[in-house]
Amino acid sequence: MPVFAVTYEYTDDAAGRDEHRPEHVAFLSGQHEAGRLVVSGPTSNGAGALLVFAGESADDVAALLDADPFRREGLIARRTITPWKPFFGAERLTVQSEPKPAGAAR
Repeated sequence: MPVFAVTYEYTDDAAGRDEHRPEHVAFLSGQHEAGRLVVSGPTSNGAGALLVFAGESADDVAALLDADPFRREGLIARRTITPWKPFFGAERLTVQSEPKPAGAAR
């Protein structure tokens, strides 16, 4: 399954992020449990995040991430989705060959 590096650059609306963070975390947790989100976390300065997703294409990953509450609430100023071919450390990544479909039982 192809892997994609996703970057988020947040808006300056820290209060909005605080308000919607529980829903955002729940969304990402569901993606991780389904095998689509490989790893993610905020940047150390809090201005954005790095996420690694498994997906068929960048368009598929984009469509999935359009449902992220941070995106829906306008809290992401910029998002990039780049095909990524891990080399060093690739053996440490666990990517399901067939992620569970959205809405599948966990």
